[in-house]
Amino acid sequence: MHRTTLLPENWWDEAAEDWAEKVADQDAVALRAEIDQLRRALAGRMVIDQACGMVMILAPSRRGPARNLLVDISRQCNASLPDVSAAMIAAWEGEPLSQLMQRALRHALRRLYAEDRGCDSAPAAEPSGRGRP
Repeated sequence: MHRTTLLPENWWDEAAEDWAEKVADQDAVALRAEIDQLRRALAGRMVIDQACGMVMILAPSRRGPARNLLVDISRQCNASLPDVSAAMIAAWEGEPLSQLMQRALRHALRRLYAEDRGCDSAPAAEPSGRGRP
């Protein structure tokens, strides 16, 4: 016995349209997520660029060493580069830096100045403050 199934004439068209809509919806969601990610990255980049400019003015240097200083601080503080940059900008506007960030900034500036002078030695260790009255 041989069975034949009859499909409506436009079934393939409807199935293809449904599939295309699902794919388009998935693509739209993926594109929106990518756009959001790029917007966040761009906003972070603007903050980083502003902080780099501040460092270039305060500790006369070129862009590369200024960015390296911010990266060094972010590594020492275990914080993201945009967060460190935002804290630096806030400090410029009068908000105090955390103790950890102040210490990291001092170390990074010493390293920057040592590199600028051409010293190969590492900067001297900072006293920890323990044992002080």
